[in-house]
Amino acid sequence: MTTQPAGSETRPKAAAPGPDLRRIRHSTGTVIMAGGAKVKKWVRRRLLGIEPVPLHSPELEELEGHEYPIVVYFAETPVRGYQVRQWLPVLQGVADELPVTIVTRSWAMTKFLRQETDLPVAFAKTLNGLMGVYEIIDPKVVVYVNNGMKNFQSLIYRQAMHVHVNHGESDKISMVSNQAKAYDYVVVAGQAAIDRHKSALVHFDFDKLATCGRPQLDLDFDASLERADAEVGTVLYAPTWSGENDANNYTSLDLYGVQIARSVIERPKTRLVYKPHPRVLSSTDPDIASAHEGILEMIRQANARGGQLHEAPIESDILSLFDSTDLLVTDISSVGLDFLYLRADAPILLTDRRSDRARLEDEAPIARSVDVIDESSVGDFGAILDSNLSEDLRAGSRGSARDYYFGFDRGESSARFLRFLTSVAEQRDELVQVGSRPEAQAGEAIDDEDDEASLGA
Repeated sequence: MTTQPAGSETRPKAAAPGPDLRRIRHSTGTVIMAGGAKVKKWVRRRLLGIEPVPLHSPELEELEGHEYPIVVYFAETPVRGYQVRQWLPVLQGVADELPVTIVTRSWAMTKFLRQETDLPVAFAKTLNGLMGVYEIIDPKVVVYVNNGMKNFQSLIYRQAMHVHVNHGESDKISMVSNQAKAYDYVVVAGQAAIDRHKSALVHFDFDKLATCGRPQLDLDFDASLERADAEVGTVLYAPTWSGENDANNYTSLDLYGVQIARSVIERPKTRLVYKPHPRVLSSTDPDIASAHEGILEMIRQANARGGQLHEAPIESDILSLFDSTDLLVTDISSVGLDFLYLRADAPILLTDRRSDRARLEDEAPIARSVDVIDESSVGDFGAILDSNLSEDLRAGSRGSARDYYFGFDRGESSARFLRFLTSVAEQRDELVQVGSRPEAQAGEAIDDEDDEASLGA
């Protein structure tokens, strides 16, 4: 016989709620949730001054009668706006031959793009709305400039060809992803990118790769920085950001940045131009933020002392700085390869935060054609800088690397890109029989208001 502990009592189990009680609880919960949503919207609009986000802009009715064979899909917020911004002049050129529109999912990004380009920009807040836009404008080719997660919502649309073009050419590990298999075609710059895909992907159809060079580099850029006096050398230090994870972290800023900047500033008759990746400015990594502010402070102090003025054109287009540059110091990123293409006549110093030369040369072949700054050589940065500015011994090797990465003369990439899009649009028409198009697949609506609020939509 079990003895009940003193002071305790047996409590009967609570009876399960009956159907009437469950209905009352459900109704009460629904009212509270609805009221909470209304309060949230009231606070956002009245107290925080955040404008309401429309479901569509323009309204679907306004899109009737407008067909755009080329759609550029961009679902990101303005913090990643640089990814599509670099394509805008190229797309404007395409639009002279084939109508182009940009379709967005972020209201803040929509407003940003409408200030940046004359190309039409259509906003769809929800997945159902996105499918509605596509059904009306009837895209033949949908172009993607990144591997954002919401790309897969656009890929639901079955009546278009889907083409990935990325937003740069570099040897970063993020340049090759299994996501490439989701697209009908993947546009790459040259043989280096083809080899990169072959070494990284398993069971991939390499016929999907379309070699078009770098159309963005065919454009003329107004120099945003005056050239220094003839006897003054200009060194552009352009570090990348720290990436989404350690595998994608190629920045030199936290390890070598301050030392690089100090060496350039202290070198006689040398001008430092410091232009970090846009996402360095919003970095929450304390070492990145400290190095960034430290370099800016060094520039301020050096300029206050008089003499050679150093520059930090943070908002400038990086490409607009190349013509005024005598030597580039950069990390594994598109900046180094863009400079290689446009200024193969000028030296490049490439950093390696992992200090693994064999791995670097395997993953980034450009490293075989330039001097490398890593843990073993950063102490000699001044001497390496002097050597490259006084006698450029790597010019021939850089020329071969340029051919390997790109392979086209300037001006040819844009023409190839336009011919490619035209041929894909024609291929789509052959594959889709007009008048027998099945209804597009839609899905659950998604509310992005919280994302917009965090960015001051």
